[in-house]
Amino acid sequence: MKYILFFFTFFSFAQQTQYVDFKTVLGEININTTNKTVSGNVKYDFEVLQPTDTIKIDAQNMTFTDVKINGNEIIYTNTNKQLQLIFPFQKGKNILTFSYTVQPKQALYFINAENKEDTEIWTQGQGRYTSNWFPSFDDVNEKVIFNMDITFDKNFKVISNGILKNKLENGNSFVWQYRMQNPMSSYLLVLAIGKYEEKTLKSKSRIPLEYYIENNDVSRFEPTYRYSKEIFDFLEKEIGVKYPWETYRQAPARDFLYAGMENTTATLFSTRYVVDSTGFEDRKYTNINAHELAHHWFGNLITAESSTHHWLQEGFATYYALLAEKEIYGEDYFYSKLYETAQQLKFASRTDTIPVLNAKASSLTFYEKGAWALFVLHDALGDKTFKKVIKNYLKKYAYKTVNTDDFFEEIRKLSNYNLKEFSKVWLETTNFNTQQANELLNKNKAIQIRLEVDKFNKKTIADKEEFLSKVLQSDVYFTVKKAIVNQLKNEKYDAKKQLLTLALNTNNLQVRQEVAATLYKIPEDFRTQYETLLDDKSYQTQEIALFYLWNNFPSHRNEYLDKSKNWIGFNDYNLRTLWLSLALSTANYTSEPEILVNELIEYSSPKYEATTRQNALEKLINFRLTNDVVLTNLVNATTHHMWQFSKFGRENIRVLLKNSEMRSSFERILPNLSSNEQFQLERLLKE
Repeated sequence: MKYILFFFTFFSFAQQTQYVDFKTVLGEININTTNKTVSGNVKYDFEVLQPTDTIKIDAQNMTFTDVKINGNEIIYTNTNKQLQLIFPFQKGKNILTFSYTVQPKQALYFINAENKEDTEIWTQGQGRYTSNWFPSFDDVNEKVIFNMDITFDKNFKVISNGILKNKLENGNSFVWQYRMQNPMSSYLLVLAIGKYEEKTLKSKSRIPLEYYIENNDVSRFEPTYRYSKEIFDFLEKEIGVKYPWETYRQAPARDFLYAGMENTTATLFSTRYVVDSTGFEDRKYTNINAHELAHHWFGNLITAESSTHHWLQEGFATYYALLAEKEIYGEDYFYSKLYETAQQLKFASRTDTIPVLNAKASSLTFYEKGAWALFVLHDALGDKTFKKVIKNYLKKYAYKTVNTDDFFEEIRKLSNYNLKEFSKVWLETTNFNTQQANELLNKNKAIQIRLEVDKFNKKTIADKEEFLSKVLQSDVYFTVKKAIVNQLKNEKYDAKKQLLTLALNTNNLQVRQEVAATLYKIPEDFRTQYETLLDDKSYQTQEIALFYLWNNFPSHRNEYLDKSKNWIGFNDYNLRTLWLSLALSTANYTSEPEILVNELIEYSSPKYEATTRQNALEKLINFRLTNDVVLTNLVNATTHHMWQFSKFGRENIRVLLKNSEMRSSFERILPNLSSNEQFQLERLLKE
């Protein structure tokens, strides 16, 4: 019987949008950083379209009080997954009010909550569901106009969706009143709280563009947000439909789960992309910036009705981000990126058996093959027709959900293009059409030369040196020259020395970085040339070059360490943590090793972001600089909300536990750990 009941419940919820239409919601919420809870009052306006006896709102592990319909108390059930309202609802408009409290297990994260002066709070609804912190709808087909009143300490800034209508003083707090004019799916609801500086520009279409950055990163504002306004203006023009919301803001989030997230009117992105001008060379935010903004049309304005059609969001955002980058960096960049993803897709298709039109497709498939499908369509339809299709498609389904047939129908109205064959090749099968891809890529001169370079891959260096030398000295796009250096990595040094010299002499940072990364053993007669890489304006190149030089030339270690002693690197301290570990591993370099050890251990502590902590922990473990504090910090990593970091913690503990002395050390620190840390370590000890 329970299986029948489960089916009925699932079916009835899946069909709820046919019976009930939630119009608007006002959430008046408070955030308690001490006990990490959210509480508040909620008011939903909804219309019953057809008589029904149960209405459901997704709500994970929440408690409710004062649940009323139109001011009258109503019978309800709290399943800890849903708030279910029980009543013989008839057609008509209604108002639902209630109060709730929750301690979110996911979707809302408190960063550094122990330090109330440096706390940061942010949400991530997609993939984790907003219903963990705000009673809402996991079904993307239920679109609501969200309005939020958020009360928080006045020393912080609060970000949410829509226009900030008012900021009202309430004792030591402000009430931030955000209002939206159009509906969206619940996964796009956002809350971000931190100590930010803000700069506001306006787009050509007069949309306010708000850019936030943490107070201590103000000097990194320009390179972090470089090209942001240009991207906005380009996408509005390219898409042909005015930005569909009232404002647009962006803010970095510490220890963010993804590169970025397109919450409606308020994109959050990883602090990994908060960079200075040197960091910009290797970690530019441009692509993520354009991708999340493109989602404001493809995903936020029109939303795929199910995961099967997820490419209508990710494929479109990926393709339009590439078009934006083409506008900024040129056609060679555009075609080179398409070439790279074509290679990835071709390789993946050997084992990946899930096509684009499948809810279980990989990210590579949804994003990159989806983008390739649009590139093929764009070329086949021609620019004018393609843009007309996109414009009609967006306007027809604005603030609604869509599927692939909806998109195809707009193409059929303007073209006789064989969509059945297109769908079969690009959306319904796993093979990558290399022949068609190469025909399109061959329109670019740089790719023509790249394909010629590829043909020499299995030839002897004697047979290809003249050709490769000529290409390295030409003005061809740098990715072709990178490909040459990569092709040389397994060749004997004496045979490739001249070509490596030419690669360094290109003075292109990325080509030079390829030399740094592929020459693991540096001969003495190439040392002086290789040492020039330490002066490149690239933190990534400097990290690679410093390590390989230190490793290859012990007699020069002090010289390299003196040169790099003040390097910091990216905001994850990649250069500083490397320097500390190398300095501690260099005999007689420092007279106060304890100071350096303590600094490196400090970077592994919960005070820092996961990427910094992982950098430090890797060095501490690899150079055998472990003590009880290091092991405690490693165990703490297993409790982190970022799965990549928690996995890193577990995997390294498993390796260390193979050593009996290390096992004893972990057992010794166990009683002093938090309950969550004890749970994770005990589980690993029992494996």
